[in-house]
Amino acid sequence: MKKLFILLIIFLFTQGLLFAQDDLLGELEKSSQEENVYTFATFKGTRLGNGHSVETKNAGALEFIFAHRFGRINGGAYEMFGFDEALVRLGLDYGFTDWLSWSIGRNSFDKTLDSYVKIKALRQRSGATPFPFTATVLVGGAYKLSPKNNSDVSPQFKNTDRLSYTVQGLIARKFSPSISFQLMPTFVHKNAVVKSQEENTQFALGAGGRVKVTRSVALTAEYYYNLSEKENSPYHNPLAFGVDIETGGHVFQIVITNAVGLTERAFVTETMDDFFDGDIHLGFNVTRTFQLKKNK
Repeated sequence: MKKLFILLIIFLFTQGLLFAQDDLLGELEKSSQEENVYTFATFKGTRLGNGHSVETKNAGALEFIFAHRFGRINGGAYEMFGFDEALVRLGLDYGFTDWLSWSIGRNSFDKTLDSYVKIKALRQRSGATPFPFTATVLVGGAYKLSPKNNSDVSPQFKNTDRLSYTVQGLIARKFSPSISFQLMPTFVHKNAVVKSQEENTQFALGAGGRVKVTRSVALTAEYYYNLSEKENSPYHNPLAFGVDIETGGHVFQIVITNAVGLTERAFVTETMDDFFDGDIHLGFNVTRTFQLKKNK
């Protein structure tokens, strides 16, 4: 009888543990369903091609950006198929928080100084309160140092006429680990323009995406359509195709595009070359990130 009693106690205790385990697993499953799971790495870098992606730098991260565009490939052997010409932008991008970053840069195209702020306002997530996309706002300005003297333009030309401003929405969705898509509604205002060719304030709609082909390699594409373009405008819409290669702390992007300017003013509203006429430029973007502060 004593043995039967001990066996009964062991049986009941074992069943109690099983029921407790089931209840614990149920609570954990319920808890996981109530938590939000945020999407990360919609794009690997802060740049999609010529323009920006929704990504911002992490808190305390400093990114050095070196962007380079060669001349036109159809320049032929005399121009070394574009390699005789070089236009560059050097920039620094710092993350104050995981959702706020600030950058300064200098572009040799028109000798332009630029600065911008990126704010990641919304994040794609699943879980208790799912949200379908990530949204980042970019606000920036640029100052053209070229021409050197105001008198080279007109007697009425002022230093403030060199300024331009950009407000851009970056809206992206990561559909799978391999596929991401982004829309880029963009406003550019220039203080001075040739009125017969363009408006001071222009609106463009961009679209782009990424297809990841291996763990460290992805194919990208980007296009901006200027909705404010006049019929007699000498400018063309910028188109870019690229290959992203991730190598540790570096992101190396090889780009072919008809744009050589690397600020929104330059490539959205002042692209002179026609991609489909063969005015194609080979280029690359190289980024290197330094973590200045430890992540909490």
